[in-house]
Amino acid sequence: MHQFIEEIKKFESKPFIINNFLNEEEIKYFQKLYKLLPIEIDNKRQKIVKKKWSIKFNTELQNKYTSKLKEIIGNYKMDNPDTKEGSTSLGLFQESYMPVNLHVDTGFDFDKIIYKQTLLPVSGEGETIIFKNRFYGGSTTFSIDPKELSAKGYNKRSSEHLDLYGGDNFDKKIYEKYLTHEDINNLKGLEVELIFNWKLGDLLIFDRSNLHCSSKNIKNKKLGFTSSTKKNEIN
Repeated sequence: MHQFIEEIKKFESKPFIINNFLNEEEIKYFQKLYKLLPIEIDNKRQKIVKKKWSIKFNTELQNKYTSKLKEIIGNYKMDNPDTKEGSTSLGLFQESYMPVNLHVDTGFDFDKIIYKQTLLPVSGEGETIIFKNRFYGGSTTFSIDPKELSAKGYNKRSSEHLDLYGGDNFDKKIYEKYLTHEDINNLKGLEVELIFNWKLGDLLIFDRSNLHCSSKNIKNKKLGFTSSTKKNEIN
């Protein structure tokens, strides 16, 4: 569990979307960057290809991205896992052929003041569901599926969320439209705060404590770039 939850909460807000965060030329730079980066993870089970944006690649685009983000969320530090080679990373590209299930990206260093997370569509297809529910433990994939609970990965696996948010049934209309890839019983107690319909150039910003997942609606595949940030450590 994070040690400075009250400090984290001071910087939290509702999720929001920045329209036209990138222009057409900048979008093309991101698409080209993805092609250049080496594959970090090729998860056959989840049908996800992941590439980390090392600071060794395209410093000009890095400066544009980080400075634009600072104008919106103020001072921050990047807080993403290093590449396999040990380089600092600005974030993660994910090419997904299946929906990403319910999870939270709070990290595992509980002395940090975790801050905002961003999602930038690099393809025009996709939807992301942000829930009002929050979690202050480590990065976790939430599931009631025994196979998923026994799976190994960066995130821990848990069903503890079912004990945290009450047992109210999830909204059936939203479930049928967006979330049938999840067991509806895995969503008990959850309430949707925002549904982000992907559009090239737009940027979704939300708190790292927000539970979130993909929608079921993937025609072929989708490609997005996500960054995690922090404020500062308390010494």
